[in-house]
Amino acid sequence: MTDENRPAAVEARGWGWRHASRVAWALRDVTFRIEPGERVLVLGASGAGKSTLLHGLAGVLGGDEEGESTGGLLVDSEPAAATRGRSGLVLQDPDSQVILARVGDDVAFGCENLGIPREQIWSRVRDALDAVGLDVPLDRSTKALSGGQKQRLALAGILAMQPGLVLLDEPTANLDPEGVVEVRDAVRRMLEARPATLIVVEHRLDVWLPLITRVIVVGDGGVVADGTPDAVLGSRGAELAAAGVWVPGHPPALPPAPRAAGEILLTADDLAVARVKDRPVTAGISLQVRAGAALAVTGPNGAGKSTLALTLAGLLPPAAGRVVAEPALADGAGPSPIAWSSRRLLTRIGMVFQEPEHQLLAKTVRDELAVGPRALGLSDAETEARIEELLSRLRLDRLARANPYTLSGGEKRRLTVAAALATKPRMLVLDEPTFGQDARTWAELMAMLAALRDEGTAIVTVTHDPGVAPALHAERFEIGR
Repeated sequence: MTDENRPAAVEARGWGWRHASRVAWALRDVTFRIEPGERVLVLGASGAGKSTLLHGLAGVLGGDEEGESTGGLLVDSEPAAATRGRSGLVLQDPDSQVILARVGDDVAFGCENLGIPREQIWSRVRDALDAVGLDVPLDRSTKALSGGQKQRLALAGILAMQPGLVLLDEPTANLDPEGVVEVRDAVRRMLEARPATLIVVEHRLDVWLPLITRVIVVGDGGVVADGTPDAVLGSRGAELAAAGVWVPGHPPALPPAPRAAGEILLTADDLAVARVKDRPVTAGISLQVRAGAALAVTGPNGAGKSTLALTLAGLLPPAAGRVVAEPALADGAGPSPIAWSSRRLLTRIGMVFQEPEHQLLAKTVRDELAVGPRALGLSDAETEARIEELLSRLRLDRLARANPYTLSGGEKRRLTVAAALATKPRMLVLDEPTFGQDARTWAELMAMLAALRDEGTAIVTVTHDPGVAPALHAERFEIGR
């Protein structure tokens, strides 16, 4: 094994980073050393700067125009930005990492950018796919892969580059339970095939603990805990859980049971849903959405859950069958949500997309929350009152002037939920609402959704999070099995 292929050493020396548009530092005074070959889990509350740390180690935070840094962040004793070929970063969203149309080409892409000789690339590609257990032809369309397969594809692309440092930023955030295990096992096989230093940011501790040798917790004061998993999660478990860290054996509080469900607001009858015309993803769906009740749509990746959510929300036309808004929801707008104008949808059906970036429109958090109320023509006083309430309820008040794109994944999710609530819709459709949330913000989000449910709002949530349906006392509707 050459020096370039050996596991990397990582060091932070009082390191910090502040985004150019932000007053507060994402991270500050972070100091630690990770020895070659260690496997480290990085924990912290939502917004603590975990993803920023990984992006810094990958050397992709940008230059002075993107932000300000202090201290040093080193890989093999060199500045991280100067050692990009030594690091491989896997992101939360599988789709955001797919670059090319065919599996083999996508895995080869990183090697080609590193200038690896052509005669070596394809043997690396095949070895990497074998190592992560992705047994598909090299010419398989990347669009045909499931979420779990796309994450294994991303891992294969990293492995083919043979980095000394593997960085995983919540790689299982939007995957079903089977996909989570697939990705974890792919990481294990990857490390067995090519030893490397591993740093994982993840909220699903139970899945990753068998692979991990060390836990580092970051917070406002830099590193707030550092040691073996047993030492950190055992002796300081209660303290960390109170700060928002997910700690096994310290579950968050759940909201109380709901009142009786109310009238039917929306009915789907023998419904088929599709993103592409005449190519339905799933069919034969019949369900009812009731006021004051929650419905949890579950099922494996690729089953059509998000497509169903968009169809129920009036953003995609049914491929077959019907979606009927009952008079209590339609309120004179007609029975077909797909025919409603965007303004009519605002007060009737709110939609929170799986990817927060797909619905961010404004330059600041405060302005983002004002988009809906202003579209409705509400007074400045009413708009401001709604904004202030939502900023407080979703712990976004300190970020009111921040650019939404500089928020953490969990903060972006809370912002898009708040933006949907700003118009007070009768029905709220949420696609994976809890990804990126720490234990505290998860509990607060569940409490808020339960309160909305008890006030008469219908809640429909697509989720892989096993805690959501019990927390909301939701009826389960499973597709794709």
